[in-house]
Amino acid sequence: MLLTLEGLDGSGKSTVWEALRDRYPDVVFTREPTDSWYGDAVARSMGDGDADPLAELFLFTADHADHLSRVIRPALSEGSVVVSDRYTDSRFAYQAASLADSYLAGGRDPLEYIQEIHDAFTHPPDATVYLDVDPETAADRAGATNKFEHAAYLERVRENYERLIDRDPDRFVRVDATRPLPDVVEVVEDEAARLLGDEV
Repeated sequence: MLLTLEGLDGSGKSTVWEALRDRYPDVVFTREPTDSWYGDAVARSMGDGDADPLAELFLFTADHADHLSRVIRPALSEGSVVVSDRYTDSRFAYQAASLADSYLAGGRDPLEYIQEIHDAFTHPPDATVYLDVDPETAADRAGATNKFEHAAYLERVRENYERLIDRDPDRFVRVDATRPLPDVVEVVEDEAARLLGDEV
């Protein structure tokens, strides 16, 4: 089973991921961007305010492809449960927001375009916990340390997440992440126990 954690920067994903890792020592925990050299390239691009958004999309996509072949597929083939802090939905939501003002032939919808690219090779999540927080709170918590953490941009990202949830409501579990972090962690732990069931 592949369980993914999604949400805006500042939603508490990484803290929740760490809490779940402590609770489930036999589960494979991973994240995107990865710690590979592909992930390093992504990190450099994220720190560059002038990076071309289409080029950046393909850096993220390359990192995801490597992640699939190096971590995700081997773990799943061995029967392991995998929990990933960010996965394809982050790319769909964030990079579609970045591409919103860029040229795409035929006026194509950026979110649909990115999904089409991934459809050819990705492994979709079995379940996704979405930590829902408003863009202003997210930006304040994240500290606006890079170009992806500003409220105006995060508003577009959140709209994309809502589109993804509307298209696949049975996969997503929405958690109110505006609450105190310990409460959020407790709710996600309960949801993870329900979703993973006999898998762990």
